[in-house]
Amino acid sequence: MILEPLPADRELPPALLAELTALYASNREFHRLSGDFPDPDGIRPEQVATALAGDLAVPGAEVLLARTEDGRLVGLACTLAHHPDPADPDPWIGLLMVDAAEHGKGHGRTVAGLVEDRFRAQGHRSAVRLAVLENNPKALAFWTSVGYEVIGHRPDRALGRPCAVLRKVLGDPQRTPRKAARTAVVAPDGAVLLLRYDNVEVGVHWALPGGGLEPGESPREAALRELAEETGWTDLEPGPLLCTWEHDFTHSGTRVRQHEHVYVTRGPRRDPAGPRLAAAHAADGILTWRWWTRRELAEQAGPVWPPGLAGLLHAWEG
Repeated sequence: MILEPLPADRELPPALLAELTALYASNREFHRLSGDFPDPDGIRPEQVATALAGDLAVPGAEVLLARTEDGRLVGLACTLAHHPDPADPDPWIGLLMVDAAEHGKGHGRTVAGLVEDRFRAQGHRSAVRLAVLENNPKALAFWTSVGYEVIGHRPDRALGRPCAVLRKVLGDPQRTPRKAARTAVVAPDGAVLLLRYDNVEVGVHWALPGGGLEPGESPREAALRELAEETGWTDLEPGPLLCTWEHDFTHSGTRVRQHEHVYVTRGPRRDPAGPRLAAAHAADGILTWRWWTRRELAEQAGPVWPPGLAGLLHAWEG
C-alpha cells in the first residue's frame, strides 16, 4: 500500500476526480450517517471536489490517497497536523475511507498504520486523535480494534454532531510484534469475568483472561489454553470472535506491540480455582479477579482491555 498526498495547489484532473467520486459514492451508508452530502445515493464530482478543497484549506491538513501496488485507489485519509484548539497537542485523523467493495480485506488497518507512521516521520511522538460519530458503532469497533481508546464525548466543531473522541499513543515503531488471544466469559446475568493485571509499562489494568500464542498455536487454541491456565476452567470453549485489537506494553522485559483475538462465550458465574492457579497468576502479574456487570464496565474510569468492552458485548448480544 502506498500513501500519495493530494496536491492542494491545483485543480483535480478529471480522471482522478472520477476515481475519488466513485470512492465516496461507494460509502453511501457512512454518508447517510454523517449528513456530509445532501443525497448519499447521488454524489456528484463537483461535490467531492468542493469537500476535498475544504479539507485542504485548513492549515496543516493533508489528504492522502491509498493505492495498491498496481495503482488502484482503495481509500483515502484526511489528516490534520495541529488541531484548531490550542489546548489539543496531538495530530488528528479527520477521515479514513475505504472503497466499500474492498471492505473486510484489511485495507483500513493498513492505511491507519501508514498514517501513524507518517505522523512519526513528521516528528510526532506523543499520540494521535480522531472523532467517531456516536451513531456509527461500526467505526467505533474498528478504531478500538487498532488500539484507539475513547477519552471523551463532545460535538464536532463543524456541524455539532455528537461524537466520541479517541486517542492512541503512537509509541515506538520498533516494538516486537506479539500475537495473543483472550476470552470473554459471560454469565447468565450478563456479568463478565475480568482479571486485574499489573504491568511494568502500563501499570494496573483489568483484562479478560488470555495471553500470547505459543509456536504453532492458533488464536482459538491459545484462548482455550490461556483460559484454563488463568481460571482453572476446562469445560468451556471459545465462541465467536468478539473483536481484534492491538496495543503496546512490556512482556517479560520486551517492549511489544500485541495483536489480540478476543472471543466470547457463555459460562456459569463462579470463581477461578485449581491447584496451579496461584503460580500462574504470580507468573502473569495477576493480582485478583472480579465479575463485572455491564453497567460497572461502562462506568469504569480505569483501563479495561479491550477498550469499549461493554459496547462490544451489547452488540454481540444484539
